[in-house]
Amino acid sequence: MMRQILTVLIAACLLNFSPICRAAYAAAEPEVVDGVAAVVNGEVVTYSQVRGLVAPREKLLRAQFDGEELTKKIKEVRSAALQDLIDRQLIIQSFKKENFQIPDHFVEERIHEILKQDFGGDRNTFVKTLEAQNFTMGEFKKMETEKIIVQAMRSKNVKLNLIASPAKVEEYYKAHRDEFTSKAQIKLRLIMIPSHASDGNAAAQKAMADEILGKLVNGAEFERMAQLYSEDSTQRKTLAAPLEKAAFSLEPGKISNIIEFGGNYYILKVEDKHGGDTKSLADARADIEKKLIQQEAQNLQERWLTSLRSKAYIKTF
Repeated sequence: MMRQILTVLIAACLLNFSPICRAAYAAAEPEVVDGVAAVVNGEVVTYSQVRGLVAPREKLLRAQFDGEELTKKIKEVRSAALQDLIDRQLIIQSFKKENFQIPDHFVEERIHEILKQDFGGDRNTFVKTLEAQNFTMGEFKKMETEKIIVQAMRSKNVKLNLIASPAKVEEYYKAHRDEFTSKAQIKLRLIMIPSHASDGNAAAQKAMADEILGKLVNGAEFERMAQLYSEDSTQRKTLAAPLEKAAFSLEPGKISNIIEFGGNYYILKVEDKHGGDTKSLADARADIEKKLIQQEAQNLQERWLTSLRSKAYIKTF
């Protein structure tokens, strides 16, 4: 009996790979097989495949973390990578079980595309690169075939609704307004007078702060007062919470009352304020629709994979 030919969105999958598909590609990096990480219906997933898949991510993690936190992060990414490899194996097995076949010319077109895009059409350089990575052409074609299989099976089994209902869009907008609100920013000047409470001079220092505030209210230049009296004129990107709350409550050009915090007296002036605006539903609609469609795709894919897992023998080590 002739095999069925699976052509569901093949052309698209040549250019648009799912996360699982990208994982399949990365997993094919040459590594020494050093042990069995999982068995999927008799097919083996090795520890070296897992390490090959997470190597770029682990490199970043090692630059960002150390100690127990690094160990935890690496364990998490390796666990996720192993699950991706297991799912990839299940998808390929399902493809074979349904007796599908990828036409050879799809794979050849993909190879030609890689040759043209990544090697400028220079086949010799392409072959030498494969050899340097310990790949034969046959192994590379197998890898590309499996990538196409994974995406084609995903397209077949994850049927997307490309329209998000207006009701769901509005519901998401109301529940996530903060996502569509730009972060407020201010340009701030401050005067800081230490209380010197430990020296018994708090009253005198408070009186000085009151005097400075009075001068500012009567029209003195804030910058000049800061130069004369402030013991902290450092520009900051962040403020302590009480100072930040007071600063963001001021309108541009306004001056705060005296704020006592951390053993000091502060007077703030906001010179400029921008941001903090919320997009309208009409302006946010396209982004929300895209996000909802992506979420639906992820949910559908997870249900499909869960179904494959439930029917399989999977053992991890």
